[in-house]
Amino acid sequence: MTQGPGQHPSPDANGGVGPNGRFVYPDSTPDERTFALLMHLSVLGQWVIPPFAIIAPIIMWQMKKDESPFIDEHGREVVNFQISLLLYAAVFFVLGFVTCGVAFGLVALVYVLGLVGMILGAIASNRGESFRYPMTLRFLN
Repeated sequence: MTQGPGQHPSPDANGGVGPNGRFVYPDSTPDERTFALLMHLSVLGQWVIPPFAIIAPIIMWQMKKDESPFIDEHGREVVNFQISLLLYAAVFFVLGFVTCGVAFGLVALVYVLGLVGMILGAIASNRGESFRYPMTLRFLN
C-alpha cells in the first residue's frame, strides 16, 4: 500500500503494531532507520549553531522524503516538532518580560521537552517504528 503525502500508515498496511504500541514499518531498511535516527539527532546541532536545529532536519527530510514513507514521516515529525519548540520558546520568552521574569523558567522546560522528545524519536526510528512527538503543532501533514 502506497502512502501519499500526509497519510500515515495503519496497522493493517503491511505491518503491525510493535511492543510499544507503535506502527512498525516492516520494509524500512537499516539505511532508512539510520537516516531517520540522524534526522532526530541533528537537533543537537543547535548547541553549535542555533538555526541548525531546524535547517538540518528540513534539508535531510527534503533530500529523501520521496524515497521512503518511513523517512517522510519521521522528517515531517522532526520539522513540526522543531517549529513547535521554536514557537513555544518565543512565547515563553515574551511572557518572561511581561511577568517580570517568572515565565523565563518555562523556556528551560521547552529545552527539556526537546531533549526528551529527540531521544524518544531517535529510539523509535532506530527500531523502525512510527513516532509522534508530544505537544507538537502539526504544520506539515
